Amino acid sequence: MGRIGGMVAAVIVLTGLAGCSGDPDPVKQQVPEPEVAVAEYDASKEPSAAVLALVPATATTLQVTDFDQLRLVLGFATLDGATPAPERDRFWRRTRRTAALSEGLLRPADQRLRNQFGISQDDVAWEASWSGGTDGADGGWVLAFHDDMAMAAVHRAVEAGVGPLAGAVVDDARHLVTATAPPAAADSWGADPALVALTGSEAVSTYVERGCTPFATVFGAGMEEQLAAAPAAALHGLDELDAWSVALGTELVTVQLGEARSDAFDRVRLAEVMPPTDPEFGLVMSRGVADPSSGRLGYTLADPPAAARMVRERRLPFTVCPS
Repeated sequence: MGRIGGMVAAVIVLTGLAGCSGDPDPVKQQVPEPEVAVAEYDASKEPSAAVLALVPATATTLQVTDFDQLRLVLGFATLDGATPAPERDRFWRRTRRTAALSEGLLRPADQRLRNQFGISQDDVAWEASWSGGTDGADGGWVLAFHDDMAMAAVHRAVEAGVGPLAGAVVDDARHLVTATAPPAAADSWGADPALVALTGSEAVSTYVERGCTPFATVFGAGMEEQLAAAPAAALHGLDELDAWSVALGTELVTVQLGEARSDAFDRVRLAEVMPPTDPEFGLVMSRGVADPSSGRLGYTLADPPAAARMVRERRLPFTVCPS
């Protein structure tokens, strides 16, 4: 099997992460040192960092699901395409209770791929997808297959146009399949130090977005106009947010807003003073803590599937625009 993370629980809050007054002690974490740039794809990196060299600079969102990490934390570390069907089915049923952002790009075509080409979603180590550009023209995806995968079979499936593989590009040496040809290094997310600094944490899933989230997206249309004076002041007092990431583990969540965030404590408190989200944010991610110097927020993951849904729907209070 390909790259598997070494820790069972995704740990996500810095040793120095500080909570609000009276908050419980923060959970400790190993945090990777940020890199300046990711010039080329490196399979030894965590998927959220490795993929950056494949994402076009014009993309605005990125989501990564690490299926090898899921297999590890759910007790299926040796599962692959050759595993008996009952065990594979049991794994996929259990993933519904996790914070996985994807259900598997190949799963709708899995039976045909398995019967005709001998490959399946269970041969995928991790996958990522991105969106952005005019009319979504810069959307795309990548599948990272296990190192022992026979890529000739993948080529045949691509040539046959099976499911999402129709028109895809196969990279035999790196065991990758991409929706389109990858960008040049200078034209990828890997060339942006601010985006590189937001990725690389071990996680079940990672989501990265450039820009803040409109108030109506997070809290509902028309709700900003109904804010009382104190919440309105808290909203307008926030600093601008150029990019952010959320790393979802099995028990914890790490949010990265970029270094030197004077509004880190304000953003972690927003869920308490703003209109309720659906579902209520505090029941999904709880015990928020913050570190202004690093711009990291940390939460306990109370409801993993709901957290993944809130991330996909961009209903996260700490990402809201100042106005």
